[in-house]
Amino acid sequence: MTSARSGAIAYALLGPTASGKSRLALELAARLPLEIVSLDSAQVYRGMDIGAAKPSIDERARVPHHLIDLVNPDEAYSVGRFRSDALRAIEEILARGRIPLLVGGTMLYYRSLVSGLDAMPAADSVTRAAIDAEASVRGWPAMHAELARVDPKAAQRIPPNDAQRIQRALEVWRLSGKPISSLQTAAAAPLPFALKTFAIVPGDRAALHRRIAERFDAMLAAGLVEELVALRQRYRLSAEMPSMRAVGYRQVWGHLEGEYDRAVMREKAIAATRQLAKRQMTWLRSFRDVELLPEPDANGLAARMNSTLA
Repeated sequence: MTSARSGAIAYALLGPTASGKSRLALELAARLPLEIVSLDSAQVYRGMDIGAAKPSIDERARVPHHLIDLVNPDEAYSVGRFRSDALRAIEEILARGRIPLLVGGTMLYYRSLVSGLDAMPAADSVTRAAIDAEASVRGWPAMHAELARVDPKAAQRIPPNDAQRIQRALEVWRLSGKPISSLQTAAAAPLPFALKTFAIVPGDRAALHRRIAERFDAMLAAGLVEELVALRQRYRLSAEMPSMRAVGYRQVWGHLEGEYDRAVMREKAIAATRQLAKRQMTWLRSFRDVELLPEPDANGLAARMNSTLA
């Protein structure tokens, strides 16, 4: 990786799901020579287009987008790989004399970029399978209770129904003998460029919830269920894979398995998306040096970004 030029600056635009990040990013790109770097853990998977709310072909033709369609949905993609890929993309954009804008809501990706990687063991398929097998018998609340015994700090932070994070915390404990909370203390890693971060923070929660419901209905109308049917036919997928744990896909999977009807699937997906937005807002409040935008304006924000570049 080449070093960024002296005085180089990149930007990040964060926010909860359905808050208008992508739209604002495209409006900024119409005013500034931007290239967009995705901060979305679902958009890395090929074929997951509708449920991941990927930019359209036309939008990607108008504005260069990076870190989209990197792996198949039956493949793994780690936070460490994201950090490496993102740094490479940002420095290549800077080398072209253009402006990198990171856009998305995967807050773990953002934290890894600005704070470095936690010194934790890599994922282990055998350990994960054992935890999943136990959870299928005992239930995730019981697994959460086990986590509370070995790592009270992590259990306090992780909801009892957040299977993915409970699994990872227990996996780290079983592999290393150390609580995950004690390993999440990586020192800040200096970036080879300045990073200025903005975050959309919707003040009207009811309005955000309406947008979440409207967006999921639009995904259903666009063929989200049919998209997952096609993915299941093309790849050897399982409900435990990270790609299939993405909000929306996880609920559609349950519907396709006959666990509930389409109406219940819709309710579950909208509720899960609301919970995701709530967690994203909690992440945002924990970050330092992030400027909050209650009512983002493309013209004003573009002017401010331009002034910092001068």
